[in-house]
Amino acid sequence: MGWIAWIVLGLVAGALARWLMPGEDKMGWILTIVLGIGGAFVGGFIGSLVGLGSVSGFNIATIITATIGAFILLFAYNKLILKK
Repeated sequence: MGWIAWIVLGLVAGALARWLMPGEDKMGWILTIVLGIGGAFVGGFIGSLVGLGSVSGFNIATIITATIGAFILLFAYNKLILKK
């Protein structure tokens, strides 16, 4: 995938993860994109470890995998950085 596709995937995955996670997050759209891109990498890594394959292309499976990874990163961000 190209850079623009990773950014769009990151935006979608980060926004979905923030929408699914309860509570308020005081982060802007740039951090949401970074969280989503990181989530795509984390989701792809975890998916390849459990045998789901790699992240390739822009499809529903990639969005779900990236969103799960972004959800994990958002949870860690809320617990470790914000220390709620």
